[in-house]
Amino acid sequence: MKYYFVLLLSVIGSAVNAASALPLHYNGPGSRAVADTDSAIRKRSISVGINYGNDVWFYGRTSPIRYPFMGTDVIYNSKSGVFVYASAMKVLGYDPLVDEIDLGAGYFYKYSKKATGTLSYSRFFFNKDAANVIKSASSNDINFKNSYDWKIAKSSITTDYLFGKSSDFLVTFNISKYIETSWSIFDDQDYLSFNPSVSAIFGTQNFVHKYSLDHPNKLELYDIDHAPEGSPQNPYNNGRFNSLNYSVKIPIAYNRPHYTLEASWKYSIPVNVEGELKNKHEVFFNMTFYYLFY
Repeated sequence: MKYYFVLLLSVIGSAVNAASALPLHYNGPGSRAVADTDSAIRKRSISVGINYGNDVWFYGRTSPIRYPFMGTDVIYNSKSGVFVYASAMKVLGYDPLVDEIDLGAGYFYKYSKKATGTLSYSRFFFNKDAANVIKSASSNDINFKNSYDWKIAKSSITTDYLFGKSSDFLVTFNISKYIETSWSIFDDQDYLSFNPSVSAIFGTQNFVHKYSLDHPNKLELYDIDHAPEGSPQNPYNNGRFNSLNYSVKIPIAYNRPHYTLEASWKYSIPVNVEGELKNKHEVFFNMTFYYLFY
């Protein structure tokens, strides 16, 4: 419990004397901590969050071992549209206090009232004694996202260039529908919101094979096929641009003027899975609390 308490204190400490916020969406390490910039209003703000997830998910792939985690996040958003963020992640059940720290910066812009976008760069730092999650094969991410609000639904296209130990290019298509209740729960200051979405990820998966080379013991422990790099026994071309994952996500959130508590369920369907992993259909659960200072 002391680990979770320290993580919570680190979040609160980062927000002292802060003023104002941009909504924070953190889908666990692997999706990065990102502001909900599709609905953002430019103002000087800070958003602070804490998150629990039942497994680490990275662009439609998971490690052979299930890694439940807790994470903390802080996002600073300027009036100009520039934002910076920091996040920390702790894999539950293992000794290191912090397994991963992410730092990033970006720019939020608006083409029009309906069209928005972000361009950002993120750097991932892993504890060398605990870099067991599949994300550890990548250490840099350049992210470019564009969204359009069609009123009946919102669509977005996100491109990512990952580089570090391996290099990959990925494209994510997403369609979502935001709904909020016209009635309150306890008083006239709260409401529920729902934002169901469907996503499809396409790209390369060199990070999967690199992970298998760095952690052969994990593959052998779970009787998962492993072949050395360049071995003819490995029939997969990880550099081929292909479909990787389809998913459906259902988030339900309780909202008040300064904070949100959200629970989300994601049903993930991995396809064209690298032979070393043999990922299967999986349900992911996340619980997120974030506070907005404004």
